[in-house]
Amino acid sequence: MDTRGDLWILKIMSENPVLWSPDPASAEASAMFRFMRSQGFDDYDSLHRWSIEDSPAFWQALAEFCNVRFERAPSRLLARPDNIMDAGWFEGAELNYAEHLLRHEGQRAALVFCGENGARRELSCDALRDAVAAVAAGLRDAGVGRGDRVGGFLPNCPEAVIAMLAATSIGATWSSCSPDFGVNGVVDRFGQIEPKILFTADGYYYNGKRIDSRPVAAGIAAAIPSIETVVVAPFLEDAEGPSEGMVAWDDFCVAGQELTFEPVPFNHPLYIMYSSGTTGVPKCIVHGHGGSLLQHLKEHVLHTNVAVGDRLFYFTTCGWMMWNWLVSGLASGATLILFDGSPFFDDGHGLWKMAERERVTVFGTSAKYISALEKAGVRPADDYALPELRAVLSTGSPLAPEGFDFVYDAIGKNLQLASIAGGTDLLSCFVLGNPLLPVRRGEIQCRGLGMAVDVFDDAGNPVVGQQGELVCKQPFPSAPVGFWNDPDGARYRAAYFERFPGVWAHGDFVEVTTTGGFVIHGRSDSVLNPGGVRIGTAEIYRQVEKLDEVIESIAIGQNWDDDVRVVLFVVLRDGLQLDDELQAKIRTVIRKNTTPRHVPARIAAVPDIPRTKSGKIVELAVRSVVHGEAVKNTEALANPEALEHFRDIAALSEA
Repeated sequence: MDTRGDLWILKIMSENPVLWSPDPASAEASAMFRFMRSQGFDDYDSLHRWSIEDSPAFWQALAEFCNVRFERAPSRLLARPDNIMDAGWFEGAELNYAEHLLRHEGQRAALVFCGENGARRELSCDALRDAVAAVAAGLRDAGVGRGDRVGGFLPNCPEAVIAMLAATSIGATWSSCSPDFGVNGVVDRFGQIEPKILFTADGYYYNGKRIDSRPVAAGIAAAIPSIETVVVAPFLEDAEGPSEGMVAWDDFCVAGQELTFEPVPFNHPLYIMYSSGTTGVPKCIVHGHGGSLLQHLKEHVLHTNVAVGDRLFYFTTCGWMMWNWLVSGLASGATLILFDGSPFFDDGHGLWKMAERERVTVFGTSAKYISALEKAGVRPADDYALPELRAVLSTGSPLAPEGFDFVYDAIGKNLQLASIAGGTDLLSCFVLGNPLLPVRRGEIQCRGLGMAVDVFDDAGNPVVGQQGELVCKQPFPSAPVGFWNDPDGARYRAAYFERFPGVWAHGDFVEVTTTGGFVIHGRSDSVLNPGGVRIGTAEIYRQVEKLDEVIESIAIGQNWDDDVRVVLFVVLRDGLQLDDELQAKIRTVIRKNTTPRHVPARIAAVPDIPRTKSGKIVELAVRSVVHGEAVKNTEALANPEALEHFRDIAALSEA
């Protein structure tokens, strides 16, 4: 009898043991359980299968379960079930996204803002509604209406949420960048969509520095002729107010106005998001009111079990899609905890002091932050009382199995650790957490409801236990409405559908396990290919960053001798040198825990690694520098100067 398959399954189970299982009583009290039973199912696999096999019925049931209010009911739920690009979800329906986020009333806190500099502000549900009504009236007085674009160049503060809700309440379209972008970076984005109004703040704080945003805002307005008014929100202590030609926030608002909502079609443009822009001018990705609302309600209410009374935090800026995801938590009745500043202020303790003080129930962050906490020796469970914390969310890059270990050892043993993955492209997740399922070490828990997610090999065949391309085979409501200035859909089609016609290829190199979990090995475009063998960079990072000597790393494939060789760059702890002994140690840990193909041909030390504004390392940009090619859009990087560390490295010219 051939037992190889059984042995392989046992190997997977031993490497990915269960770290957390839901308490039966808590699981049965969850919204996911109630929804599952309301549809007649006893387990998640059956529920997910139905959500794919009869997806229109699923999305309609979700809308009813989450009390989505349609001003006009849909005439058809799904017009074109074989066309992800133009599926025609909820045809004929009208609704408003902002109305759902502002449907809660009273004195309960809707927003709590905490700043790096110690500032704290709180807005009740009623105060938030009044503030949105005042800004919406100001927008109308400024001539902004349905279909106009409104830009936000703001820190993650209440005014960003207020301005977004005001714009979308009247049918305008919102787009935002974080204030650490330079003029060119913002113009590359907003210049394409031509906003009529620009909201900014007088400045922001980061890592102990006080930064004035007004000169950059003035440069943006000068470069984009469509901007008619720049509205400046007060943020800095002892601020000097708006620069000449700008309007103060209070002067723009029209107080005492009734809050109303413009009903718009299901696919009416709500948000314009941007690709990273590290390989050229960013793509402008348009998302609609209905799809964004339904997806976020599904992910918050069912997959994250967010409800009235929860206090939801995600570390993000207004330039990352997780800001849009976070803000949608208002629709579920959560209190949003907003933070602006460096995540590592106060030596890495600041966010946990905030989590304790604000009684955070769901704490969202990046895999990089979790890794940095571990390297810094910060153990929140040892220093802070976090009795209400029940879930930690992680995204931005793959969370290594050691990151799972750290969370359960140093943050809390009774937490649901939900690693989640999707992207700006869909403004949501393909794979994510589930309050009914166990958490396995190194694995994302499950496919999202209504998402026909699979893993394909190069020939387009589904595979299990083998690395391949993350794909989605059927329409889903939060697929982009389109790309801006892409009338025939050519750029949209080229972005996702050229590799496997009719199937969304997401660009992640992943593996689905026998237990139905997902392991992400990196981006497909950064996959290494020595000797024709595909290797995900995350596999190398996982091993290298186990070492105390290494803070972080980045790997690329260097063209060499008619092949590709693996080159690894490492950032070392202060005072250490990359000598022969350390190089040997790095190679040994990689060889021992992966394969000889993973072992780098060259290792070099660098002081810093370039990353995007949302914190993702950029292998492609480093590869371009190593090969003497131009990096097309350094404005997309948070630290473009780091690219110079990879230029003309002597070891990379040696055989």
